[in-house]
Amino acid sequence: MTERFAGMGRKNAAGMAARLLGCALLLGALSAPVLPRPEDDRLGANGNGNSATKSEFAGLASLTLEENALILGRGKTAQERNAEIPLATGRKEVMRAFHAIPASANGYDAALQCLAQAVYYEAANEPLEGQRSVAQVVLNRVQHPAYPSSVCGVVYEGWNQPVCQFSFVCDGALTRAPVASLWRRSREVAAAALAGHVEPAVGTATHYHADYVLPRWAFTLAKVHRVGHHLFYRFPGKGGRSSSFTARWNGMERIPQLDFARFDQQAADLAMAVEEPVEPWLQPDPKDRRAENDVGGRMDPSKGWRLSIPDPVRASASYDAVVAGHQIAGGEPL
Repeated sequence: MTERFAGMGRKNAAGMAARLLGCALLLGALSAPVLPRPEDDRLGANGNGNSATKSEFAGLASLTLEENALILGRGKTAQERNAEIPLATGRKEVMRAFHAIPASANGYDAALQCLAQAVYYEAANEPLEGQRSVAQVVLNRVQHPAYPSSVCGVVYEGWNQPVCQFSFVCDGALTRAPVASLWRRSREVAAAALAGHVEPAVGTATHYHADYVLPRWAFTLAKVHRVGHHLFYRFPGKGGRSSSFTARWNGMERIPQLDFARFDQQAADLAMAVEEPVEPWLQPDPKDRRAENDVGGRMDPSKGWRLSIPDPVRASASYDAVVAGHQIAGGEPL
């Protein structure tokens, strides 16, 4: 993500345009959302921990869609504003160990593959705790009535629709072969999670995002933990309590057959739309994007652009270095 426009041909220019489209800042004033009220963070309306149903929490997923997926800030500004969002107070609940998929089960291999992919493509450069936290978020979703009741169902949610939950299944990242050593560790983390390892720090978190972006939904969920560059959130109120994680593994794990040709076609369509010289500032429809490395945002690659996740080996350890590498008209840094 540090290439410059100088000396770029049409092909490279189109690639750079795709990256900028995935990294464009939102312009204009945006009103600040309202933080969850303390009274909304209680055990529940009745406090009795009754079993949750899908219909009861059917609307929870909408908390991170549509306008709530807008990005309010990026870079240092986002990091500063993220730091101002306080951690949720009160007792942090720890999820029970996940033993729903024994190694002998028919769907185990597929579940392991899907979970390892999430760990690798979302957190390959994060510390071990951060990778375990991502795996915990996936398994938390498997157990929550608001989401699919299988590992692959959670990871690949929206894979055949314009909107997906994990961007790497929509943007062609899976066409890149994993780095052997990082992939091995991702599989180890995934296997440990399926064997019952619990990452207590993230508790009942079902969402996360990178600290160098600020999605609007960060103000609608309860912030519970930070590790590496990821901030973790749970649903406010009863939806985020452990008593609501009552869904059972449905026993069906399937890895979809992705049509990778559509990613190439999207890139080709974008290349035809880009004229030389490439404009250094491209702005997508803000309702058709979501923050990098978050879960629960909105991404729509059918609109002529796609998010580009950097290769974990080449990714910079410093976001400031990435920002400094980009220039906009007038010589001002992004």
